[in-house]
Amino acid sequence: MTSVVRAKSGTQWTIEADGHQAVLVEVGGVLRSYRAGDREILDGFGPQEISPGSAGQILAPWPNRIRDGHYTFGGKTHQLAITEPPRNTAIHGLTNWSRWRLAEEAPDAVTLEFDLPAQVGYPWSLTLRTRWQVSGDGLRCEQEVVNTSDEDAPWGYSVHPYLQLQGVAVDDIVLRVPGRTRVLADARLLPIGAVKVAGTEYDFTEPRKIGEAVLDTTFGELEYEPDGGSSVTIAAPDGSAKVDVWADHNFKWWQIFTGDMLHGERFRRSVAIEPMTCPPDAFRSGRDLIVLAPGQTWSATWGIRP
Repeated sequence: MTSVVRAKSGTQWTIEADGHQAVLVEVGGVLRSYRAGDREILDGFGPQEISPGSAGQILAPWPNRIRDGHYTFGGKTHQLAITEPPRNTAIHGLTNWSRWRLAEEAPDAVTLEFDLPAQVGYPWSLTLRTRWQVSGDGLRCEQEVVNTSDEDAPWGYSVHPYLQLQGVAVDDIVLRVPGRTRVLADARLLPIGAVKVAGTEYDFTEPRKIGEAVLDTTFGELEYEPDGGSSVTIAAPDGSAKVDVWADHNFKWWQIFTGDMLHGERFRRSVAIEPMTCPPDAFRSGRDLIVLAPGQTWSATWGIRP
């Protein structure tokens, strides 16, 4: 059930059920690998590797980028550390390199927790709690956060799994994204507007091959399913394999990344499929930004269905 090793990613927790297996790790509370039977669903990383390209990471209390790391909230201005120097942005939140602790454990599930302290640039304290579970239906993640400070706190959330179809090149993957708009980005990959995707090379509302498309793209104005959520699908051209990444109604955006900015063997090897509660730079724009009242608990659920 549990395998503890000395690794760069810290303690490793393995969960299994009905032929499905996932490994969660201490550093970042990261989803390091997930397989169904003999199929590797994730393009993960080894225990002695540092998470490449944010693979499997939890992105909180904001996903994506904040321009210049500078924003105003509640009438006060804040300056975050610049964590992406080439673009002068603060990227992917504050939890991804911290050590998470084990809260609960079972053969098929593990719950990890992290207390985010108030700090320069983000002067609010939060407790994050993530429950990971595998079953015959796939992998399920339940994310909870509590504002443990005495003021309203800004909040956004995403995750960063890379999905693969073994033996299928990214160009040949058939992709469906339920987004009717895409965010226009500048040279720093920061939002400058939005446009409809209908009739353009970015229209994946009906399944089609990725082809030569280079995607590091935020999709919005989602087509929701009867349960109120949405999902992104990748499939083999012959229909022999398919994977859905699904998310509940809290997620209003999807980021799709074809890995073109990664180097070496990871270049364009898999597709990052990221459900997001808000778009990039939401701390500045306020677009779909969640505001947590003191003591408030917020929760959301997403998962992978092979």
